[in-house]
Amino acid sequence: MDTVRHFKWDIIVLVAALVIAFVYQGWAAVWLAAILIVVEIVFSFDNAAVNAKYLTRMNDFWQKMFLTVGILIAVFGMRLIFPFVIVCVSGGITPVEAVTLAMEKGDPHEPGTYGYILEQAHTSIAAFGGIFLFMLFLDFLFDPEREIAWLSWIERPLQKLGRLDVLTVVVAGVVLLVASDVLVDESERGTVLFSGLLGMVIYLSVNGVASLMEAQEEKRAAELDRAASGAGAQVRLAGKAAFSMFMFLEVLDATFSFDGVIGAFAITPDPLIIALGLGVGALFVRSMTVYLVRRGTLAEYRYLEHGAHWAIGALATLLILTLAFDIPELVIGLTGLAFIVTAWTASVVANRREAASADETTASPADQDADVDQDADPTAGSDGDYDDSPVAVGADR
Repeated sequence: MDTVRHFKWDIIVLVAALVIAFVYQGWAAVWLAAILIVVEIVFSFDNAAVNAKYLTRMNDFWQKMFLTVGILIAVFGMRLIFPFVIVCVSGGITPVEAVTLAMEKGDPHEPGTYGYILEQAHTSIAAFGGIFLFMLFLDFLFDPEREIAWLSWIERPLQKLGRLDVLTVVVAGVVLLVASDVLVDESERGTVLFSGLLGMVIYLSVNGVASLMEAQEEKRAAELDRAASGAGAQVRLAGKAAFSMFMFLEVLDATFSFDGVIGAFAITPDPLIIALGLGVGALFVRSMTVYLVRRGTLAEYRYLEHGAHWAIGALATLLILTLAFDIPELVIGLTGLAFIVTAWTASVVANRREAASADETTASPADQDADVDQDADPTAGSDGDYDDSPVAVGADR
């Protein structure tokens, strides 16, 4: 019941968002919004774990600020405004025009409609988003320090190759060159190269900023822990220090959100559906972060992060392939969801197997003691009589 109470408002917002999606575009919109909610939650699972690590240092007031004011910044900033910015930049229209055209819908084959503008901008969005997501996927695969492997037969060899620092950039660059040469005609080749290169630059910039900020915050946290070691307790931040941590988490969340927003365009180009799906997903992620802090536990599902990144890789591949092929949104959404569900199932099975193994290990000392008692007298039979076996007789002689 405590868990249900904790996620009460999230569930209410979820129902409201799905109702809005139904009114907006029927059951198809409800389905796409539901997929986006699941994808955002799983994509941001590692984000929740990272946030929880820093949130434990803040007092109760600032934890509530993170869950209330912080979610407004996260939802309206990255999940609502940013998708429209992408549409505006790629389509060459103003935000007001984007909203108006999106609400009007219109025939996507008619010039000037929202669908037509998005269709014209699809090459740029697909190249930019595909390369951005593909680099995120490659960075995960090539990470040599990752301890857990899900698909070990392919992940372990790739981790060894990951010792070459620039491998992600090299592979992504080769994919971009092949895509621009094979998947599009000569008139669109420059657009694909420019958009893909922009995706690479933004990914490296965002990833670098996030890593730098996280390293600085970890250093500051270590200094505070050393200062508090004499008191034997962790310092819980308040005031200006907590505000600084709060702003750090907001910026970190924004950088983490790029993959979710870009990946959403692989499922649907409609920014209103994206805003509904990612907004609700972000709300659940925030609540999950606080829940993890209060429960004092992090991820129980060891392969879920792996499944999320394999889903990202699948979305990136399909998004790049849409440069030449018409792939239905349903297929793209279900492909990513399949990786996530499979990883979750594998995690549950692994946890149960580990628990069963632990039970056997706990029971084994008693079994071993019983065996020792039974074998204590090597010359005794099952009824305690003298054993006249050849070994015993030989020994007696």
